[in-house]
Amino acid sequence: MAILLTVYLTDPPHTVRGLATLLDLKKPAVTRALDKLSVMGFIRRATDEDDRRSVLVQRTVKGSVFLSEFAEHVTRSIQRVEDAGIH
Repeated sequence: MAILLTVYLTDPPHTVRGLATLLDLKKPAVTRALDKLSVMGFIRRATDEDDRRSVLVQRTVKGSVFLSEFAEHVTRSIQRVEDAGIH
């Protein structure tokens, strides 16, 4: 989730190396997470035209919709907790 949120909430471009550095993770861990996010359709990989050795991580519509719906779910859950007087 941290990787997905970072891709969507910070300015691009995003690379495996950049995400690993930003999140203090090892590159193989980021690569595995991106593999899963890609299969789910939440991100897309593209070759960096400026540096063909580098792969850019891009946002997708499906990922945007997922995060929007997730935010709504969190907001509703917070409201239910507040309405129930649970702190």
